[in-house]
Order: sequence, then structure tokens, then C-alpha cells
Amino acid sequence: MTELTLHQPVADFERPTDRGDTWRLADQRGRWVVLYFFPKASTPGCTVESEAFRDLDPRFNALNAQVVGISRDGPRALANFRARHDFPFVLLSDKDESVCNQFGVMRDKVMFGKPARGIERSTFLIDPEGVLREEWRKVSVEGHAEAVLEALNSQRAG
Repeated sequence: MTELTLHQPVADFERPTDRGDTWRLADQRGRWVVLYFFPKASTPGCTVESEAFRDLDPRFNALNAQVVGISRDGPRALANFRARHDFPFVLLSDKDESVCNQFGVMRDKVMFGKPARGIERSTFLIDPEGVLREEWRKVSVEGHAEAVLEALNSQRAG
């Protein structure tokens, strides 16, 4: 596992997308990346969070930022989720949890009274040179996308 540190470059990774192609972090140089990890497609909290990013996507794009969602769901489940809610951004599949582990978002949880391992809702802001500038862990959905947009504005203002 790579150590993820603020103000340091993020190691490159690639993942399959909901569109059937491959997305690479290194290919995004020159743009900001808002990488948000969500536990499971088509669940209530993940839907609300993703819709908030969808609704703000034009504002992120205007600031040269690309929103990207990632979960352990397979590409087909992500494609259905994206189509059902008209998300304009790509969703990445991390079934083997390699990127989840790189970003340290896997946590032991209790779901329905039983122990389980899953993604802790988290977001990372990566600058156009591939450097991690902000991170949010244990995210509460309400107002989160707006907070990320505000942080992006602050980062760009320098």
C-alpha cells in the first residue's frame, strides 16, 4: 500500500469504467480531479451524494475539474447506476480494492448487526500536476459536494 500524503503526488492507477474503457489518473494531467469513493451503487446515501456531484458538475467543469466516482461495484452495476441518474461523469470499478487500499478507504463496519468490510465514504482533490491537495474522510453526504467545490475554488485562488 502506498502512503497517501497531502501535498505529495498520488501514485498513478488505472481502473475499468462504467463505459467499458479504462481510466488512468496520469491521463488527467492538466485538470483537477475530484475522486469520490462511495460504498455501493444505487443505495440511498450513494445516490444522494452522486446526484449532488451531478448537479454541481457544470460548476466543477467550469473550474477545469473532473468529477470521478469509484466503488467496488462492477462496470455493469455502475453503468446502470449512471444511466438511471444521468450522471455526466465517469464511474470507476475497483472490484479488487487496489485503489481503495491505495487511498486507505477500506474499513471494518457493522451492517445490519453483522461485521462487514467496506468503503468509508471519502473524497480526494488532486491538482492538475497529480498532487493531493485536499481529502475528506468519514463524509456526511449533506452539503459535501458543495464543500468540495468551495475547497476547489480556494485551491485555485492559491
